[in-house]
Amino acid sequence: MPTCAVSRGRIGVLVVALALVLAGCATGPAGFTVRAAQFPWSAAKLTNAILAEIVARHPELGVSKLKIIQVGPATAWAGAQRGDVDLLTEVAMPNQQKLAAKAAARVDLVHQTYGGAQQGWFVPSYALEPGQPLAGLQSVTQLDRYAAALDNKLIDSDPSFLTTTQNTARLKGYGLHLQQVTSSEAAQLAELRRAYERRKPILVYLYHPHWVFQQFQMTQLTEPTPPGPPPGPECFTSGTGACPMPPYSAWTAASKELAQRAPRFHALLQRFELPIADVEPMLKNVDVDKEKAQDVARRWVDAHPQLIDGWVRA
Repeated sequence: MPTCAVSRGRIGVLVVALALVLAGCATGPAGFTVRAAQFPWSAAKLTNAILAEIVARHPELGVSKLKIIQVGPATAWAGAQRGDVDLLTEVAMPNQQKLAAKAAARVDLVHQTYGGAQQGWFVPSYALEPGQPLAGLQSVTQLDRYAAALDNKLIDSDPSFLTTTQNTARLKGYGLHLQQVTSSEAAQLAELRRAYERRKPILVYLYHPHWVFQQFQMTQLTEPTPPGPPPGPECFTSGTGACPMPPYSAWTAASKELAQRAPRFHALLQRFELPIADVEPMLKNVDVDKEKAQDVARRWVDAHPQLIDGWVRA
């Protein structure tokens, strides 16, 4: 009968539609969205962009995409501790050690992205040449002799940075009579650029990896080596403050839930590394040449297929 024929036709259409839906589910984006904290500096933006590019190319990792959350370290770790953040990249250690310790029940440090990142006090290399205002300067302990040439200033970075507090302790510990000038990092770098263009002496706190070292020739001043084991962070709090700033490292950290829900992506994080020698040119591309971090990340991924294949398939 016609009515029965129509019913069967409709049922057939529904079956086909359901099959298409199920097929779409099977072949569509796999996994879940990873909520990734992004700290307010370009190396963090680049690291997340590289991971996002890898995830987009390799759905077998079990992640559909990275959802970027722009946030500072303290807020990011608090969110991770609550379960609102799945991934943290560019975790500076030992600077964020206390924050990581508070969230340890829910979040693990996974792997070091790079290590041995030097930080300290730098001057333009031209200012050290014979006949120049800083000729003969090698160590931080000599700075009082060159204070007039440096306008009696150490040009430091953001007042909220842990390193700014450490530099305050270092000035006192070394008995230096320099004014610590703090501001935003943008203002600090603008002052460095002005001095460099006029070939004037300047003393600045800097750290690797940074685009500055792709643009300017800078020399780090040496530090006296105290006897005994290397001083720890207590040197800047309960100690004399007369100690070098330790090299730091960058890590990835992930929630324990992420390890369970996307084990292959978590395994990739256990192998994920970015050499400083690669990071600094990319930072120049982003911060100086004003390229999009996603475009720079895509070029890096394109240039390292075998490395990334090893991360994905190992």
